[in-house]
Order: sequence, then structure tokens, then C-alpha cells
Amino acid sequence: MLQSMRSAAKYIWIVLIVAFVGSFLLYETSGLAGRSPVTTTTAIATVNGEDILLTSWQNAVATLEQQQQQQLGRGITLDERKTLEDRAFDELVTELLLQQEYTRRGITVTDDEILQAARVAPPPQAQQSPDLQTDGRFDIQKYQRLLASPMARQSGMLAGLEAYYRNEIPKQKLFDQIASDAYVSDERLWQIYRDRHDSTQISYVLVGQSALTDTAVTVTDAEIAQFFERNKKRFSRPGRAVVSLLTVPRSVTSADTVQAKTRVDRLRAEIVGGAKFEDIAKRESTDSVSGANGGALGKGGRGRFTPNFETAAYALKTGELSQPVLTPFGWHLIRVDERKGDTLDVRHILIAIGQSDSSATRTDRRADSLASIGGSQEDPTLFDKAAKTLGLSPASVVVFEKEPLSYAGRYVPSVSAWAFSGVRAGETSDLFDSPDAYYLARVDSITAGGQQPLAEVKDDIRRRLSKEQRIEKLRPIAAQLATAARASTLEAAAAQKGLSVEKSAPFARVDAVQGIGQFEPAIGASFTVPVGQIGGPFKAVDGMVVLRVDSRTEAARPAFEAEKATQRQQLLQSIRQQRVDEFLVNLRESVKVADKRTTVLSALRRQATP
Repeated sequence: MLQSMRSAAKYIWIVLIVAFVGSFLLYETSGLAGRSPVTTTTAIATVNGEDILLTSWQNAVATLEQQQQQQLGRGITLDERKTLEDRAFDELVTELLLQQEYTRRGITVTDDEILQAARVAPPPQAQQSPDLQTDGRFDIQKYQRLLASPMARQSGMLAGLEAYYRNEIPKQKLFDQIASDAYVSDERLWQIYRDRHDSTQISYVLVGQSALTDTAVTVTDAEIAQFFERNKKRFSRPGRAVVSLLTVPRSVTSADTVQAKTRVDRLRAEIVGGAKFEDIAKRESTDSVSGANGGALGKGGRGRFTPNFETAAYALKTGELSQPVLTPFGWHLIRVDERKGDTLDVRHILIAIGQSDSSATRTDRRADSLASIGGSQEDPTLFDKAAKTLGLSPASVVVFEKEPLSYAGRYVPSVSAWAFSGVRAGETSDLFDSPDAYYLARVDSITAGGQQPLAEVKDDIRRRLSKEQRIEKLRPIAAQLATAARASTLEAAAAQKGLSVEKSAPFARVDAVQGIGQFEPAIGASFTVPVGQIGGPFKAVDGMVVLRVDSRTEAARPAFEAEKATQRQQLLQSIRQQRVDEFLVNLRESVKVADKRTTVLSALRRQATP
């Protein structure tokens, strides 16, 4: 089988070679060669002395981008591309670190291991394939017949499987070494079960900061410095840019709404006249994701859709076609294919309300003028000239690295990713397009992200520590309340202090309780104070708590024993995954990755400029 895999692999390599040659010729003829050190062998990162090449990263990004475009049914924004770029980069770094770890540990994979895995451990994609299922379940015999068929050899499937297992088997061996000794005792399982199934109900009094007559506390610089050193990771900030933004809105008029309604009426008449709903959805629906599936929105209960849509859908009989329904997304035609109680299997055709052709043409011309005057420029005055020429008012907005920009209640695509792609202050963007408007941006200032110095976070730390100290000053007041409650009742003691008694609903150790918080000392104490007795003071999220346990119910051991095996399997899987995740994090943090992407992309963009 391996020989067949390698034989089929030549087709894959032919495709890769053609793609590489095409990219190389493009590079050679673009005028980039000789003008800049950025080439097909330029490294965008170095990990333990080994390089990750620009071409490897670009190919990984292109693969992810193609997958996402297929899922979304549209092109992706720069924000979405930036997310994919980071994901591809992290995967390449992790893969290189794993390869280095395999070498260090002497982990290898043999041909026999690949053959055995291919026969009995099919990859997830194969197990999910409808063609390899019988009665809705994966059929291993169908899969094995496929492996032995000429189609597997001719299509390159065997070569793909070999590559998959050469990557996955060493990874599994490494992860087994890391996590194979994970163990959970019965007592540990019982404690976890009790944390979720023991319950208690309490009456409590929260002594808040309003009870203090003297709120003055002193937080020393030494305490602030000590807190900062213990919690440095909390004080890492993203990059920040101030951007001027010009907007050419795609204003929709009442005439545009009427035009969309006329269109949806025409489609409804076509369906009533005998056309298939599914075909019309594929051809006409502006919801490209459901449209590609004949308008299918799947099965589900109430609460999935906007109120107008849901009301119309639940009023329909099975197979009935709705009248046009208006929602914030546009006009819909709805059909219910199946109903079981409140569960509906629904299809729809969406006609979004957009500009008419004449309005869109005027908007497009205005946006083209904006782009021709001020777009993709290094001279910041051209941005101002474009604004003045078109009578537009620039808005000053702040964007943060890896956070898409929202302005005036709308998502503004691509501006944030562009601002942190290596551009310099004063540069203007390309014209960015969205369903609502066109946008042109200029970066006015950029502040790099990273570790914040102590001086910048000192006041925040002081406020945090001050709050903790003020809460601690409440302890003597709460202790007096607890003493009085033990001598009389919690209600009488609270009334004497002008405080109120709150009653909780039943809760478990892992639950959050209003007024107390989650995982606070007061929560744990609610399970140790004897029923009917007063306990406290105990720290809560915003003060001190004095409580009385009103009732407590303990978990049932027989119910635990019935679930123990399943619970152990789930917990072991979780612990093993946690160990693997921690190993990968530590592996990544143990090396300094020289990330050169911003510098390389900036140089590449400039050398492509005539």
C-alpha cells in the first residue's frame, strides 16, 4: 500500500511544483528580484535556529482562506484574513517545535505503523463521509474496500493518508508520553461529583462598604510592586492606533424597499407557478450560505429567529409557502418542511434590501472618486483633499490590534487589520467595501502593544488593593453582627444594624450566588457550617457575609456509582488534554520566536509599489 501511496504522491508533487514555478516566475517578472531582500526563501520567523519561510506561511494561509471562503460563501475581509494569518503562523511554529521535540525524544514512525493505522484508525474526515456510512454510522468495511480500490491510488488519496499518518502518529506517541500516566482515584471522582450535586440553601447578610465610617486605606508602593511582579501577564496590552475614517454610506431609500418587495413577489409567483423552492433559493437568495443548500436553515425550536420571522414560520402548515415577511435582514419567503411539536425544519429565501441600480451607481462613482484622490497614498494631505473635495467629515477612531473596528454601531471591515499590517503613520488605505458603506482610512498614530510598565498600571493596582483592604476592614463589623446573631437571630441582628437578610436559592459548591460571587470563601463555608447555625464573617466578592445554613442535601452515592465509569473516562480525557495543552504552551514559551512578519510584509508591499 505504501508503494501505491508514494506512486500517487507524484501527482500531488506535480501540482505543487507547478504552483511553485508559477509563483517563482511571477516573482521574477514582477521586478521584485534584485530590488529587495524579500524572496521566495525569505524567513518570516526563526524557531530554535530553524526558519519558517514566507512561502510556507503564505501557502498555509491560502489553504485556510480557501476553506473559510467555501464555508462563508463569500470573500473574506482583512480582519478575517488576519485571524487566519495568525492561526497559520501558530500552527507552523507549533509543528516545527513538535518536529524538534520528536528528534530530541527519538520518536519515529515506521511504514508498518502507517499501514496499520490506515487500516484500523481512519481519519475524522473519512469517518464523517456520508459515502462511508451504513444506516447513519461509519462502516469500516466500506472504508477498507475504498483503500484497496484503484480509485484510492489514482485520486492521490493514499498519498494524502500517508502524509496524514506521518504527521499524526509521532504526535500521538509524544502526547502518550506526556499524558499516559494520568490517574484519578475514586475519592477524587466522588469529591468532584459532590461539588456539583451537594446543595445548600442559606440566609445571609452582606456587610458592604457603605457600613464603613472610615474608608481610608493605605496601599504602599512596595505592595503595588509586589502585586505587579506576581501578575505581570495581566498587564499586557494590544497595539493601539488612532485612525481617521471617511465613510461613503450606501443609503437605502423607501423606493429600494419597494423594489425588493416587488422582486420577492415575483419569486413567490414563480414558486406558486411550479418552480422548485430549492432552485429559486440557490439562484436568488442573498443568504448565500443557506441558499447554496436550497434555503435550508435546519431543525430547531423557538428562539432561533427574529420575532417577525418566527411568528410567520410557526403560523405555517407543513409544506405551505409564506407571504413575503419583512425583518431587519430584508424580505423572506419561508417554507416549513417538517414540524414536530415546537421543532421546525425551515427553509427561506432572503432578498436583502439594498440600493437600486441607479442609487448604487451614484454611490459607486462617489467612492471611486474618494479612492482615486486619497486611496493607497503615503502623503497624508491627500486624505484631507479627498474629504474636502467630496464634502466628507473625517471621524477620529481608535482601533486595537486583533479587534475588528466598530463605528457608529456598525462593523467596519478590514481597517483594524490594515492599520497593524506594517503601515506607517500618515499612510492611507485602499477603499474598503461593506454592505452598508465604503470606507477609507488614514493612520494618524500607532502605539505598539506588549507588556505595560508598572508606571502605567500603578493606579489600577492601587484601586484593586484598596478595595481588598476596605473589604478586610469590614471584618470586625461583620464579626459583631455574627456575635449578635448567635445571641438572638440573624434577622434581629440585621435589623439592629439597618441591614437586610437575603435568602438564596439552593446552590452547589461550583455555582455563583447573587451578592456573594463564585468560589468565594462564603460559598465554601455554606457547606461546612452546621445546619441552623450562624457562620461568619466570610469574604465575598464585594464585602463580608454572615450566614445561616437553612438546609443542606448531600449527593447520593448510588447515583454516583452508576455514573462513575463515564465520569472517570471524561475526566481522564480532560486531564490528558490539559496536560497536552500545558505542554504545548510551555514548549512555545520555552523558546523565543523571532516573528518577522510585519517587517517582511511591509518590505514586500513597498517593493511592489512602482
